[in-house]
Amino acid sequence: VQLQASGGGLVQAGGSLRLSCAASGSIVRFNYMGWYRQAPGNQREFVATKISGRNPNYADSVKGRFAISRDNAKNTMYLQMDSLKPEDTAVYYCAVGSYRSDYWGQGTLVTVSS
Repeated sequence: VQLQASGGGLVQAGGSLRLSCAASGSIVRFNYMGWYRQAPGNQREFVATKISGRNPNYADSVKGRFAISRDNAKNTMYLQMDSLKPEDTAVYYCAVGSYRSDYWGQGTLVTVSS
C-alpha cells in the first residue's frame, strides 16, 4: 500500500491544522496507525499511535492538543492538531501496519510561526 500525507503548511502559534494520510488501497486490514515527526537536526520521533480496539497513545508534548483518527471507508487516517506551538514545526509522517509501522508515507511539512 502507498500512503500520501497532506495538509501541512504554515500556521501561526495557537492555530490548527488537520493532516491527512490517504492510502492507495484498503486500510481495514491494518490494525496499527501512527504519526511521527522529524524536526530539522533531530531524529524522527513518535507523535501518536493507535491500535484498533485500544486507546490511542500520544507523546507527552502533544497530549491534549492532537488527536489521531481514521476513516476506513475513505482509506484515510488523520491527525488533528490544535493549539499549535513553534516547537511542533517538523515534517510529519504517517504509517500503518500490523501492530507496527510496516508502511510509511512521505512527509508533509508543518511550520508554526511565533
